[in-house]
Amino acid sequence: MNDVTEFEDIPPTTLADVLGREQVMDIGIRPLWPSIRRVAGPAFTVRCPPGDNLMLHAAIYRAEPGSIIVVEAGDVDYAVAGGNVCAVAQRRGIAAFVVDGVIRDLAEVREMDFPVFARGVIPVPGTKAAVGPLNGRVRCGGVDVRAGDVVVADEEGIVVTPGARREQVLLDAQTRLAKEAGETLDAWEAAHRARIDKILGENGFE
Repeated sequence: MNDVTEFEDIPPTTLADVLGREQVMDIGIRPLWPSIRRVAGPAFTVRCPPGDNLMLHAAIYRAEPGSIIVVEAGDVDYAVAGGNVCAVAQRRGIAAFVVDGVIRDLAEVREMDFPVFARGVIPVPGTKAAVGPLNGRVRCGGVDVRAGDVVVADEEGIVVTPGARREQVLLDAQTRLAKEAGETLDAWEAAHRARIDKILGENGFE
């Protein structure tokens, strides 16, 4: 959808200003290599129990192109995906993985430039036994994520826009960016200094 595509132009910092802390994933979920490119797309949600990765492996064949697969993993002791799973996901048009858990084969994944945001890397694979539903509500990085929510992720962080608020959040973010683009550093500094001095003065700081 066009609205989702337009989110690619919105930095997570701007979205965080619009949405607030509760829609921003915690700092433990991060890009797994420096200078990872920004991605934006609708969430396709997956929940995996401890030690098992079956439903993520099922999801790569069911998520629509452009989706970001968001995973609530059960632990950080077993990898939910590796190089081949990421390669197939990339080939099928999936935009990225955002994993509250860990992956493996980092060198391969980095080489293919398939964006993965996760808690880290471990070489131990999970098993494939636990069948569960896809596209239910998951908890990832401290944020509730539902299928179709808009995920924007880059080296600044990961922000989730609830699907029901997508259009208004996009409009507010674009308005904010346009205002910032039209403001010189001199003007920003003057307004900022006045604000800081006012707060200091109100609290008796000379």
